[in-house]
Amino acid sequence: MEIHYTPRGVCSRKIDIVVEDGVIQSVKFTGGCSGNTQGVAALAQGMKVEDYIARCKDIKCGFKPTSCPAQLAQALSEALQNG
Repeated sequence: MEIHYTPRGVCSRKIDIVVEDGVIQSVKFTGGCSGNTQGVAALAQGMKVEDYIARCKDIKCGFKPTSCPAQLAQALSEALQNG
């Protein structure tokens, strides 16, 4: 399954995700802090979707109420709900 998500409240402008059999295969952020988003993408690869959501859904970026890792979790949550 391919997911194309527009994050809200963060610097990144788009997240492209590939999930197969409940496992994150790849993540690509457009925009945002390059090193951080590359790191998040690399760490997420190979993780079960549910595990990533549980670990990252509440991460904040400075004074923002969300973060790029949390927006990735949000994208995955919405994809699970919509099915």
